[in-house]
Amino acid sequence: MSGVSDTGDLRDTGDIGSARGVRGGGPVTDGPVGVAVVGCGVISGQYLRNLTAYPAVRVVACADLDRSRAEAAAAEHGVAHAGDPGEVLGLPEVELVVNLTVPAAHAEVAGAAVAAGRHVYNEKPLTLDRESARRLLAAAGLAGVRVGSAPDTFLGAGLQAMLRLLAEGGAGRPLSAVALMQGPGPQRWHHDPEFLFRRGGGPLFDMGPYYLTALVAALGPVARVTAMSGRSLDRRVIGAGPRAGTSFPVEVATHVTALLEFASGAVATTVFSFDSPLGRQDFLEFTCAEATVAGPNPNGFGGPLRSRRAGETEWSALPVPGTVTGRGVGVAEMAVAIRRGRPHRASGELGLHVLDVMTSIGESAERGEFVDVTSTCPRPDPLPEGWDPRIATPMAQEANMTI
Repeated sequence: MSGVSDTGDLRDTGDIGSARGVRGGGPVTDGPVGVAVVGCGVISGQYLRNLTAYPAVRVVACADLDRSRAEAAAAEHGVAHAGDPGEVLGLPEVELVVNLTVPAAHAEVAGAAVAAGRHVYNEKPLTLDRESARRLLAAAGLAGVRVGSAPDTFLGAGLQAMLRLLAEGGAGRPLSAVALMQGPGPQRWHHDPEFLFRRGGGPLFDMGPYYLTALVAALGPVARVTAMSGRSLDRRVIGAGPRAGTSFPVEVATHVTALLEFASGAVATTVFSFDSPLGRQDFLEFTCAEATVAGPNPNGFGGPLRSRRAGETEWSALPVPGTVTGRGVGVAEMAVAIRRGRPHRASGELGLHVLDVMTSIGESAERGEFVDVTSTCPRPDPLPEGWDPRIATPMAQEANMTI
């Protein structure tokens, strides 16, 4: 496997929603799902802290091309096995691979996991292009395994409270939305930021998935887009860490503005920028028939959540029930779904659709025209209010819930 560490409709891709086991061993119906984390870079620490606390999963291995990095991660988090990706895929107790490699390696690592009969959950984006994502989902369907995809922030307490409010009609029919993500760029704080300014990065592909996934979860699939983009600098300078002062090339647009039209008829205005001295990442607002709803930061798992009804002059804070979780909650929910034999929410089809939307936005900006989004996906149902990945075994968690 190459790569280094890093921070379509279900019916069209086969029986991805099945609960089949791995390597022809037959279905497993209870107990935690065995997980291997592949890619032990910056973001793996957050995943491992959470996954090792969730009873729905059991982290059995850490893998990285840099074996010492895998061993260090395994030792820190009490994981039994460490090695390179090929070794870890050979462990019989591994059922689900959590792929935290750089975007350029997502398709290859996930494809190897599927070929080995393992479910796979990819960090975002699902892959770098539509074709490799479709091939991955098709291969998973043939193998009888599942594909999941980050981000899972939409499963956090804050966005789930917002999604329940919108789904239940508490603000009236959603008509439009605005999502803004602006800042000076991650080169200011990231020690190795180059990959964030190459293909598969930039504000659209790096940060866009959080906002676009939240919008799709709220409004359903996107039908078409139009966009404009630009790049303020051809080179940037690392601002922190041992390589501070190092200059590197920028290969992607660093400011993207896009208009989205949803199949439901709703529309959204979005801005994704690494060119702004003003940092603003918590602007997600829905205009509905009876009220305006201000959601939480789509790159977080908590609140706040506010609404302002017609005629009111002040915002009202809304309750955000449940516990604030973190990265990996999508893996835990996927594990429960595997054991329960139901579809999981942070699905490969959702990841493919968001990837298709981002790619279409890039194409629209290049062509200067509307671009139709040809993929679709089911809109994931909100989680029940009491669902908590930290407190119950997979079967007990949903024993008295309708999910």
